[in-house]
Amino acid sequence: MKTVKTASTLLTTGEVAAYLRMKERTVYDMVARQQIPCSRATGKLLFSRPLIDAWVEAHTEMPAGRNAVVPMIYAGSSDPLLEWALRQSGCGLAVLATGSRRGLEAMARGEAMLAGVHLLDPGTGEYNVPHVQALVPQGDVVVIHWARRVQGLLLAAGNPLGIAGLRDLAERGLRLARRGEGAGSQLLLEVLLDRAGLSMGAIRVASQIAETERDLASMIAMDEADCALGVAAAAEGLGFLPLWPAESFDLVMRRRDYFEPAVQALLALARTEAFARRAEHLGGYDLGDLGQVRFNA
Repeated sequence: MKTVKTASTLLTTGEVAAYLRMKERTVYDMVARQQIPCSRATGKLLFSRPLIDAWVEAHTEMPAGRNAVVPMIYAGSSDPLLEWALRQSGCGLAVLATGSRRGLEAMARGEAMLAGVHLLDPGTGEYNVPHVQALVPQGDVVVIHWARRVQGLLLAAGNPLGIAGLRDLAERGLRLARRGEGAGSQLLLEVLLDRAGLSMGAIRVASQIAETERDLASMIAMDEADCALGVAAAAEGLGFLPLWPAESFDLVMRRRDYFEPAVQALLALARTEAFARRAEHLGGYDLGDLGQVRFNA
């Protein structure tokens, strides 16, 4: 039997055959029938070890009750590009924009198939994985990277108030629209304020809590707030001041749900030219690592 190099995250056809204890011919047949996850690099088949592990988990018979049907729901953060993709892919997932933390908790309770999160861990500077480890029972969870996004201040078109940074909010009493507790943008806002030597108590906050990124933009457009922390993609028709250049937005799900038609339809759309054009049109997205497995346990 061939020796598999366990340190590598990418396996060749021969290595994956040895890893799964089957013939190479069987692997080729499964690829042809699209029964096993793989990718092609310059004509060569490559297999992601985390996805192969998740595939094995998804095809393992489990005790009664472990395979309960999960609702066809996306829960978590609102992201303009993802919401467009959910609609265009025809995946059938209903959208419940609850904020990152609540979405992650809903997924962990089996109340949603997919959670979208962008939760910064202030202690490590890492996104999402520390929160997944803390909130989701280990042994049946995978984190797939969606995009890196630019966060900053959404402003009125042309920035008529001349806002230059967060300190202006405190010094000039400007109105800030914000998301609710548990939202990734709210967590990042608190981190940025702390780094600037400020606190939420020093900021004049609009009375209404925005449920989505688009709600933030609407509040500014309707002069209900002077600014808000949000993603560049939500700033259509508004001004935008970049503050945080590369936050990680990830999708979290049970291992077996990765192979559900709804999830695969979404990821298939994300590999199309139409998706890339949409991301470019919205602005503020880096799709270089889309689909990469960030955590698998």
